[in-house]
Amino acid sequence: MSTQSSRFAARLMVAPSVALLLIWMVVPLAMTLYYSFRFFRLISPERTGWVGFSNYLWFINSPDFWLALFNTLALVGGVLIITVVLGMLIALLIDQPVKGQGVLRILVIAPFFVMPPVAASIWENLFMHPQNGLFAAVARGFGAQPILFLENYPMLSVIGIVSWEWLPFATLILLTALQSLSSEQLEAAEMDGASALSRFRYIILPHATRAITVVILIQTIFLLGIFGEIFTTTQGGPGSASTTLPYMIFKQAIAAKDIGRAAAGGIIAVILANIVAYFLMRSIGKHLDA
Repeated sequence: MSTQSSRFAARLMVAPSVALLLIWMVVPLAMTLYYSFRFFRLISPERTGWVGFSNYLWFINSPDFWLALFNTLALVGGVLIITVVLGMLIALLIDQPVKGQGVLRILVIAPFFVMPPVAASIWENLFMHPQNGLFAAVARGFGAQPILFLENYPMLSVIGIVSWEWLPFATLILLTALQSLSSEQLEAAEMDGASALSRFRYIILPHATRAITVVILIQTIFLLGIFGEIFTTTQGGPGSASTTLPYMIFKQAIAAKDIGRAAAGGIIAVILANIVAYFLMRSIGKHLDA
């Protein structure tokens, strides 16, 4: 058993790392909060001063804000549904004893290690290109006109690309959950005459609930900040059709050189992310303690 002195020594050794991590988190947030109340544009750095909540009001009243907020939530929701459903189906398939199972699992997981801009570029030029893309070739093979995915369905295209990137993560977590399930339970249910659907509904799905919860929580944290795929493919367009909150902040900071308004958007994004995380933890986080 640890003594009081050993516990104090452990805390003392951990303290520098905790302090460094705290500084790393607090300082950027404090600077963002500071600049969000100031007029500060890179094109006229000599003009500065306090503007109060004007930057926040401009950001919220911007015609692109609510569309960007909707697109952000649609992106998160769409990717979660696709990755959880398909991830469960793929996990069930590769959990079966087949030849080359190890190679198959590596191939399924491989897309997760592709950098987001690279993955988006591959999808844009290899699959979705209206002239040279694979989908265009298939459409012409059936006598149909190629679909302009990024022009006509920009948000759905981005959701598809991001889902492809995150599907391996969901599959890996769900596969781990399936492998921890006792085969004796499934065999007993099968001997009792339970159908495959019943076994999935009453045995497999309840067992995988915690894994699904972990997938949803972790993916939501990262999906709220998706940027690279949009920058590589649609640049938030056409117009603002695929602009999300992070990309709108980027446009203010880089394109408009308006650090004050971009900082206000960053604080708004942090608040919204915490609200989403709160409701997620309230609604599904309880399964982590089950």
